[in-house]
Amino acid sequence: MIRANRRQLLAGSALAALGTALPSVASAQSSRAAVKNTAPNLFVGTGGHGHTFPGATMPFGMVQLSPDTNNFGWDACSGYHQSDRSIMGFSHTHLSGTGIGDMLDVLVVPTRAPLKLVPGSRENPASGYRQRYSEEHAEPGYYRVKLDSGVVAELTVTERTGLHRYTFAKGPGHILIDFTHCKQETEAELIRIEDAALALSDDGTLTGSRQVFRWAEGRRIHFAMQLSRKPDRVQFFGDDDRPVAPGAKGVTGHRLKVALFYDDAGAAPILVKTGISGVDVDGARGALAEAPGWTFDRASTAARRTWAKELDILRVSGGTPAQRTILSSALYHTLMGPTLFSDRDGRYMGLDQQVHTLAASERAYSAYSLWDTYRALHPLMTLVRPDMAERFVHDLIRQTQQSPYGPPTWPLQGFETGCMNGWHSVVVLAEAHAKGIKADYAAAWPNIRKRAFDASYKDSLATLGRDHYMKLGYIPADKIKESVSRTQEYAYDDHAMAALADAIGERSDAAVLRKRSGNWRNVIDPKIGFARPRFADGSWWGPYDPVTLGHMPQPRWRDYTEANGWQATFLNQHDIYGMIAHMGGDTAYEAKVDSFFNAPSTLPDNAPPDIAGLVGQYAHGNEPGHHVAYLYAYVGAPWKTQAMVRRLCAEMYKNDPDGVIGNDDCGQMSAWFILSSLGFYPVDPTTGIYVLGSPLFDTAELRVGAGKTLRVRAIGNAPDRPYVQSVRWNGKPWTKNWIAHADIIGGGELEFTMGAKSSRFGAGVADRPPSAPRA
Repeated sequence: MIRANRRQLLAGSALAALGTALPSVASAQSSRAAVKNTAPNLFVGTGGHGHTFPGATMPFGMVQLSPDTNNFGWDACSGYHQSDRSIMGFSHTHLSGTGIGDMLDVLVVPTRAPLKLVPGSRENPASGYRQRYSEEHAEPGYYRVKLDSGVVAELTVTERTGLHRYTFAKGPGHILIDFTHCKQETEAELIRIEDAALALSDDGTLTGSRQVFRWAEGRRIHFAMQLSRKPDRVQFFGDDDRPVAPGAKGVTGHRLKVALFYDDAGAAPILVKTGISGVDVDGARGALAEAPGWTFDRASTAARRTWAKELDILRVSGGTPAQRTILSSALYHTLMGPTLFSDRDGRYMGLDQQVHTLAASERAYSAYSLWDTYRALHPLMTLVRPDMAERFVHDLIRQTQQSPYGPPTWPLQGFETGCMNGWHSVVVLAEAHAKGIKADYAAAWPNIRKRAFDASYKDSLATLGRDHYMKLGYIPADKIKESVSRTQEYAYDDHAMAALADAIGERSDAAVLRKRSGNWRNVIDPKIGFARPRFADGSWWGPYDPVTLGHMPQPRWRDYTEANGWQATFLNQHDIYGMIAHMGGDTAYEAKVDSFFNAPSTLPDNAPPDIAGLVGQYAHGNEPGHHVAYLYAYVGAPWKTQAMVRRLCAEMYKNDPDGVIGNDDCGQMSAWFILSSLGFYPVDPTTGIYVLGSPLFDTAELRVGAGKTLRVRAIGNAPDRPYVQSVRWNGKPWTKNWIAHADIIGGGELEFTMGAKSSRFGAGVADRPPSAPRA
């Protein structure tokens, strides 16, 4: 049964009469002079399926202090959804834009209502400690809301500490700390919690530890909390909400809570500060040194200033006011993670479940959504924050050395979740090396090599089927699920590992891996021109339907990863000219990409919600196709890239809670918009080049490298003028339809002249983008 995708935005043929079909965006001319940054809208992505949150955090910070409106179901992955309209409380850790949830640690509930120990329902908040709210405000580093009990809650942060300021009306009130609160899939589900403890020390510091078995199976969180006013009474609650004897100084068990009562909560604002650690309570206590005294306003001002400096990386003029807000909001979301995971003393929990201590200049990080972020988020960092890119590379090398699974896939808080396919940390490393990021890449090679060549090396969910891949050159669909996508993604990782092997002098390994990186061919049937499931005996699945998710009807046995046959056909990022030849040459390949954008936007009933934002069968709401609009450049039709990229920028992003067409995925969706709106995109990040597209803004200035500025100008730009007529680089004509990272990282001016009609700019064979050579 095929249905129309509910998230389909675009009616009719996406590329019909492409020479004249252009985005229907209201024209809004602005001054061409440089303008101050537009403030980001932190609520972009908090509705729909963006899965972002509006609370306070620092750039790449450990604490994400934010309201929780829900903790079960897919749209509660970040803990917040704009449609819920009631708040359970404020917790200290959140994931941004993911499709799986975890975290939501140390929930703080301030209220004047009678004590309740359960959250209650969204439909009836008064059945528990939920509260409806109003006057909500969010800006980088600061959040404020008024709860219906009359409490005004304000939140700010340092890197490792969350700071709360609660202003109560005169009279009694209490603060509940719910240490059972975390992300769950259903209301009936109870997340497994082990080794939980809460304790009140003589100095008034409340401390806690627990181990949580959710997405990161067994991660540990520790906190230390101080309050500006001593409570009049303290009541601990153990498992099943059983009260502990009055006067007790703590409680142990699994699902714990503590209530702090004030006879006159409104006598003065109650300030709370909470340090967290993934190592131990001492690490959490140490975090409190970042927020000495009770200077909430000083901390809030510092957080705002830090964000203002970070967001000043990029300035634009032109476009519409909404597009400028979308850009600043996207930049904000790209600077939220990966998230800090080392204590002030340098200790952190490694993927080997051992505590390690870093040198003073180093830091550990968590929440690497690598299947998503290798595409645009990490390339954006190498461009605008090469210092952070270097930190991430050093960290990923350490994690590769420490992990029992080798190169990380989706590491979270000291655990490998094994989420998604492949081990795309090697792509981040290969890209960084190609762009001049200095690191000890050779130190990671022993474990990378094991993953590359040792079929007995420990598997995670992300690396299933490697034995078949090494033996047959593909993964059989009758043996391993998601076999078609896995084969192609493993081939891309082989390409990245080959680049790393060459970089450290392992030439023979590089040759083998480069040859093996051509295994993508073994699941692309040239007779029909599609990615196609293949069985262990070498036969192809038939009759073939590219719209379906695979040869098995079961929802959990698919042949593609968050994709169907259409979308999986274009996964190849590293051997594009080999793919073009495999599909019959330039004309045939261009027609194939046309048909991709023009196909009916229908999906089977069992399609995952990730496949969203359809233009034909292209799904902008999910990452596998993010490079496809740029593939026209490789067959001499860059004007089609220009029109489609401009269309996607205009139609797939909004200044609205439902402003991200799919999960933001730790900033990947946002990074795509930023790079594409600047006029270039890394189809294969490991090559160190960017394919040119269509700049959205009239001018853009971004800080790159060490004190350098890249200026992008679009002369004659307008919503109905998306086509590049010519390009100049530092004042000289530029005929190539691509530019190298090595050029723009030094700063300069990239000038596009735009027009209403397509041109032959960049169409010649000599001006087409390079692609990685085949063995």
